[in-house]
Amino acid sequence: MRFTLRLILLAFLVAAGFAGWLAWFAFTPVSMVSTPLEFEIRPGLGLRGAANEIASAGVEFQSWQFSWLGRFTGKASGIKAGSYQVTAGVTPWDLLNKLTRGDVTQAEIVFVEGKTFREFRAALDDNPNLRHDSTALNNEQLLARIGATEIHPEGLFFPDTYLFAKQSSDLDVLRRAYRAMQRRLASEWENRDPSVPYEEPYQALIMASIVEKETGRTSDRPFVASVFTNRLKRGMLLQTDPTVIYGLGEEFDGNLRKRDLMADTMYNTYTRAGLPPTPIAMPGQASLHMVLHPPESDKLYFVARGDGSSVFSRTLEEHNRAVARYQKKSGGS
Repeated sequence: MRFTLRLILLAFLVAAGFAGWLAWFAFTPVSMVSTPLEFEIRPGLGLRGAANEIASAGVEFQSWQFSWLGRFTGKASGIKAGSYQVTAGVTPWDLLNKLTRGDVTQAEIVFVEGKTFREFRAALDDNPNLRHDSTALNNEQLLARIGATEIHPEGLFFPDTYLFAKQSSDLDVLRRAYRAMQRRLASEWENRDPSVPYEEPYQALIMASIVEKETGRTSDRPFVASVFTNRLKRGMLLQTDPTVIYGLGEEFDGNLRKRDLMADTMYNTYTRAGLPPTPIAMPGQASLHMVLHPPESDKLYFVARGDGSSVFSRTLEEHNRAVARYQKKSGGS
């Protein structure tokens, strides 16, 4: 009996000693080879693999100690993959909580209104914090991977600032941007002015991309949208340079010539009536809203002043006078 009590006491003392040591380990700041220090936990790595990765990155503890802490506290199965950053003063307990919360470090990418999808892809490819899963995909394959049903990518991605965990897939960012555009376009379409001349949301998206490219000053956006809406309603040619430039693609050298305006292509709104077949850029929220809620106006023409603003005219005669005054080569229609 006395021997059994001694064994129980010994076990208790060992357990208490282990618990005391574990508490000391858990709440004692760790040394690091540098600060801040970053490390990556890959999907499926698990607690032991995460502990090895953290120790290899320069957090100075024995990986088995961190593994014991996770198991003893019941957090072993809650480790989340991602990129993490720790600074001086962090304790193993802080670190374990960070891993189980998924408190990953974030990077960002900015998609700017009016940029083309080709420019979006270049920005993705240049971002060092993304995993580049789309590099070998053509546009059709890329759209299929993100669940898009459209066949042409232009205009489908909402321009915004997107935060992401470092080493996230570029496809995840594109999927978020695609869904953001779908939500915003659907919302604007649902609340549209019933008089707008569009049969489906995609047509409004095309027009929004034109308005985005033609708006030099924010205050002019409603009038730009009104001009193109009026033209479309009247069956007039849109006659907008950005669509022609888009149709030229990489052949455009920065100088739009008369022969370019006369060459008939799918995107030449000087030779073809109605909207081009696809958007020509990524429109922002303001352009989406304005083409579906254009102000009433009798204006049919505009020309750039050269300072970013435009002069809007009701008649061709007024427009020609504005062109003669400000520039012979119109920045608008």
